[in-house]
Amino acid sequence: MVIKNLVRGLSALSLAFVPLLPPPAAQAAQAAPAAEVTTLADAVGLLKVTEEDRAGYTRSSFRHWTAGEDTTDGCDTRAEVLLAEAVVAPAVGTGCKLTGGRWTSYFDGQDVTDAGSLDVAHLVALGEAWESGASAWTAARREAYANDQGADVSLVAVTARTNRQKADKDPADWTPPSPDAQCRYTGEWVATKLRWQLTVDDRELEALKVYAEGPCEDTVVRYAPVA
Repeated sequence: MVIKNLVRGLSALSLAFVPLLPPPAAQAAQAAPAAEVTTLADAVGLLKVTEEDRAGYTRSSFRHWTAGEDTTDGCDTRAEVLLAEAVVAPAVGTGCKLTGGRWTSYFDGQDVTDAGSLDVAHLVALGEAWESGASAWTAARREAYANDQGADVSLVAVTARTNRQKADKDPADWTPPSPDAQCRYTGEWVATKLRWQLTVDDRELEALKVYAEGPCEDTVVRYAPVA
């Protein structure tokens, strides 16, 4: 009887010292990859170079806009980005209709007070992503890319005019008209490509090197790779 009571006591003692596991959300945060921080030149050196092929691309290959990060707020990804990037917060009405508010489109430095005149642009456009590796992805990964709110640089609210000018072009053919925005744009372009393990072609790489080795040599690139 004494031995049995001793065993029970030891068992209770061992249970008292079992470490408590963090809640699932905290476990997920702990498992998330740490952000990489490097110079633009070094980041450009990490890019894989291949030929690009847009065969088979359709915009519908990337499902968007989905319910956003907060699936209970009634706003889709586009609206959530607009809310996050507002300099002055808009009023949110029924069906997540946004009224009022103010935004600054960093592509051209324009202040905007009408959410309807803004595009939420994929910094690396869907067509460019397709030919840079997304054509081989699952539909679920393409959906995650098209609605990526996990990095501030993936989706940006800009004037519709500049987003139409940008279209699916890479930095060899288009950079923002505002000179003050070009280094930021180049750094965010490279960050997005590295985050999603997308490739570049030869012309794109050479254009990025011009910025990295010249006017944007002090630009810092931050990215957290997506598994």
